[in-house]
Amino acid sequence: MAHVLVVDDSAAVRNEVSSFFTDNGITVLTAYDGKDGLEKLKGDPAVKLVFADVNMPVMDGLTMVEKIRSDLKNPVTIIMLTTENDPNMKGRGKEAGVKGWIVKPFNGPSVLAHVKKIVGV
Repeated sequence: MAHVLVVDDSAAVRNEVSSFFTDNGITVLTAYDGKDGLEKLKGDPAVKLVFADVNMPVMDGLTMVEKIRSDLKNPVTIIMLTTENDPNMKGRGKEAGVKGWIVKPFNGPSVLAHVKKIVGV
């Protein structure tokens, strides 16, 4: 059972983020777009935190968040990890229940203590 789900269409980003967390004792599941992320989240109720990109093919990250909240009604904590810095996108994310917005590049050490607190590690 995973603690964190990393959803990004970039294999390099998925690998960087998941490797960092794994190296720090956090179990990670990955997904390549929002649709895949929803399926992975449905299949693993132990996930407590989702890091998701905004701009992805098939299903973007914000649509995925909206579906998590409306269809799954999952209380998982969601943080966007993206190059997107548009205030309208951030507002949409906040309305959907996004708890944080990190503009890439990913800086693992700066978020590690918060992530461990959220996932209980």
